[in-house]
Amino acid sequence: MDITAKTAGELHDLLVQKEITSTELTHAFLDRVRRLEGQVQAYVTVTDKSALKRAAEVDAKIARGEAIGTLEGIPMALKDNMCTEGIRTTCSSKMLEEFVPPYSAEVAIRLQEAGAILLGKLNMDEFAMGSSTENSRFFPTHNPWDLERVPGGSSGGAAASVAAAEAVYALGSDTGGSIRQPAAFCGVVGMKPTYGAVSRYGLIAFASSLDQIGPLTKDVRDNALVMNAIAGHDRKDSTSVRFDKPDYTQFLGKNIKGLKIGIPREYFGEGIDSDVAKVIWDAVAALKDLGAEAEECSLPHTDYAMPAYYLIAPAECSSNLARYDGVRYGYRAEGDDLISMVRKTRAEGFGPEVKRRIMLGTYALSSGYYDAYYVKAQKVRTLIKQDFDQAFGTYDVLLSPTAPTVAFKFGEKSSNPLSMYLSDICTVPVNLAGIPGISIPAGFVGGLPVGLHLMGKAFDEGTLYQVAYAFEQHTGFHKVKPSTKEVAAHGLE
Repeated sequence: MDITAKTAGELHDLLVQKEITSTELTHAFLDRVRRLEGQVQAYVTVTDKSALKRAAEVDAKIARGEAIGTLEGIPMALKDNMCTEGIRTTCSSKMLEEFVPPYSAEVAIRLQEAGAILLGKLNMDEFAMGSSTENSRFFPTHNPWDLERVPGGSSGGAAASVAAAEAVYALGSDTGGSIRQPAAFCGVVGMKPTYGAVSRYGLIAFASSLDQIGPLTKDVRDNALVMNAIAGHDRKDSTSVRFDKPDYTQFLGKNIKGLKIGIPREYFGEGIDSDVAKVIWDAVAALKDLGAEAEECSLPHTDYAMPAYYLIAPAECSSNLARYDGVRYGYRAEGDDLISMVRKTRAEGFGPEVKRRIMLGTYALSSGYYDAYYVKAQKVRTLIKQDFDQAFGTYDVLLSPTAPTVAFKFGEKSSNPLSMYLSDICTVPVNLAGIPGISIPAGFVGGLPVGLHLMGKAFDEGTLYQVAYAFEQHTGFHKVKPSTKEVAAHGLE
């Protein structure tokens, strides 16, 4: 029995039935990480000692006959921009390479309270800026489906760790698609919750009005289980919202007959690969077979989403990253005086993509350009949100591809930032509007996974899970794992 291939729900049952122990399970995942990391490179830090200690505590609890939670004793990992007390948190940047936080992010605390076993911290694009995980200070993460291709970004390490079964599930962050796009590239399930549904306390900020933490999992049920643990109000986060949090698993298995699905025609325009589009239209047909009603609709301001995003996000990044000056914490370069020290610290501590976005944002916020660029972008953001509000007056869910292409090869887009930015063309509008979106496996093009992107009303993650689960059970694409031929060719098994 390969226990690393099982879902959190399946592993919980095995633990309760005492067919496995949490220690055995944790050892199995740590052994797999040791075998695969030379090729996949999903982890920045592995916390094996603390993981095994926590697993032993869970085993002792089970031995005493005490009940355990659904995620208790199950190994997982965190993207390396979520603070973990006493554990290095780098943002995959030289600026924070040796940073050890004195506190933990709220999501890390909630998962710890749920009994989860933290295996380590996962690689990412530096400060979450990128769509391929090629911008990491340390190394690029490789896509388990094809090691010559990117896993997506910026949560590439999180998606790859789940796809390669180096963790049962992972948490990523999504600013413009950074959970959903890598989920699509790696053939896993990724949820970007409603802005304010999951605490951002302890998440190292990129763009504060856009960032959101969410789960990457092997299937939809696991995703709902993790959301149960991490969602809900947090008084430490001023943007956290009080809402009636449901048990997200109660939506699984519900009939979708009669649900109305809108298909925005703007998401199938120029740049969308025709083979990817075919997979998505096949998915629409499958949903219709299940009784859903689907028709084309329009989100007329979609074409302005990317320009608006690449003014708003860099502007907020410019503000948030101003704190990294070598004075208070993080990397410090030597200089003849304060000004030269700060200048050299930022020049040496940040990578090229981070510098590019800081400069874009500083320019957009500068005197004489603030009204012309930043304020106008915020007005466009309002129009995009109004498009969604109007569409949700008619439809329960909106549907699109998650990404315009399948995973691309290393170096294919890194020399052209604009081409790279367009990898998030289908996901960025969701962040601007603050609504939830989920990517689920929908099929394959050339042996590589394609993601189906479902978008919902604010705080209506339940309906997204309902539709996603119905599609998943009807098709079974989530059961297909990275090709054994690909794995064997690279010595991963």
